[in-house]
Amino acid sequence: MCGITGIVAHSAVNQAIYDALTYLQHRGQDAAGIMTCHGARMLLHKNNGLVRDVFHTRHMVHLRGCMGIGHVRYPTAGTASPAEAQPFFVNSPYGIALAHNGNLVNADALRTSLFHEGLRHINTDSDSEVLLNIFAHELQQRGKLLVTDQDVFAAVAGVHRRCLGAYAAVAMIAGCGIVAFRDPSGIRPLVYGQRETEHGIDFMVASESVALDGQGFTLIDDVKPGEAVFISVDGRLSVSQCAGQPRYAPCIFEHVYLARPDSIMDKVSVYKARLRMGEKLADKIRRLRPGHDIDVVMPIPDTSRTAALQLATNLGCKYREGFIKNRYIGRTFIMPGQQERKKSVRQKLNPIGLEFKGKNVLLVDDSIVRGTTSQQIVRMARDAGAAKVYFASAAPPVRFPNIYGIDMPTSSELIAHGRSVDEIGSLLGVDWLIYQDLEDLIEAVQKGNRDISSFDCSVFNGEYVTGGVSEAYFAGLAQQRSDAAKKMQPSPEQDLSGV
Repeated sequence: MCGITGIVAHSAVNQAIYDALTYLQHRGQDAAGIMTCHGARMLLHKNNGLVRDVFHTRHMVHLRGCMGIGHVRYPTAGTASPAEAQPFFVNSPYGIALAHNGNLVNADALRTSLFHEGLRHINTDSDSEVLLNIFAHELQQRGKLLVTDQDVFAAVAGVHRRCLGAYAAVAMIAGCGIVAFRDPSGIRPLVYGQRETEHGIDFMVASESVALDGQGFTLIDDVKPGEAVFISVDGRLSVSQCAGQPRYAPCIFEHVYLARPDSIMDKVSVYKARLRMGEKLADKIRRLRPGHDIDVVMPIPDTSRTAALQLATNLGCKYREGFIKNRYIGRTFIMPGQQERKKSVRQKLNPIGLEFKGKNVLLVDDSIVRGTTSQQIVRMARDAGAAKVYFASAAPPVRFPNIYGIDMPTSSELIAHGRSVDEIGSLLGVDWLIYQDLEDLIEAVQKGNRDISSFDCSVFNGEYVTGGVSEAYFAGLAQQRSDAAKKMQPSPEQDLSGV
């Protein structure tokens, strides 16, 4: 889960890209980077940290040009160094920079083929650098001094033939333009829009529509699965389907947790999808416990608020904000390392005792992954005086690793893997645990766009839409991404910024 953006405009884009990344900050808090193109020169600054901490005035004035791309990083393999911050850049051909959201399943094989076929050296462990070099190699095969949109589309088609996994990417070709493309299953989101100015039409691509809304861009469309959108440096837009057999199978977890509620992805309102999740949960509670004794419904801030409010309304229960969030603590789900997550929960949430004392409380969260956060929250509710603590998850049990760019690395670290709902409830310390049914979750999202025939639900059902995964692959993921592996990560390196 990362955030990407790209802008081609009639004026300087540095501030607009910076602002877009702040709108996408929830998608990655580990590192940020911007690369612009001024004439034929590429200008870069990137480093570990939040957007506001990475970029200062001295950096922004250097990032000249009317075309650029940006990235906020969320690491899936531990605490990464500034060298692995994006965008990545290669000189040949033309000078190409790329920012990527997702994860390639066959990255190791691609590294080998890149060296044997094109003598291309991959300098980091990032699969995003692999994706960049695959695109660059495919474009170089066209053998032209001046690149056209058809050359770009042919290169993207080559990427689709070779790359397996999830990738929403934006690439900038020096002096030529920006191309945005999405894998043939459309697992990670990508949208594009336009804004009319006195000088002409500006174009923007981004992971979520909220980044467009905040800067006055009108949403044109989603980049479809397998599709590529090319925006030339002079502001000409062209679109082409580049995959042989595209299929709509976006990641349903985007709607559960990852995306902002004010975004629209694949023509589905994230906010309305979460409202429907709350409705489905309320229906299940009524079905299982028609005479329930719930006194009050409380969300675990912030993602679950929408579903919790609708659930309370449908059940006719009081809705209360029982936990107050310290907004200066990052999202614990995407913090590297179990100790860091445990430490941050108490810092992040503080209960209002008056709302808990003597009451039967239903806590609602978007999902339960490792269970560490949920255990501590349940304990906090009991310490605050709750008579009974019930817990509802707007998502089904997370039982399987994610291989498409979300930090759910090993089955052994998922509390639901190999356990019944009652066993999970006992570990969490709740009086009753209720999960959303997978078919209800799918219906809650699919109702917004019936053209989506399927979703990537692999973390819930273990079915990986791209195929191509083996037990050996999962074992490798466990070695790279487990909490034990994260403890072995080296200290961050020095700033490797290009400015």
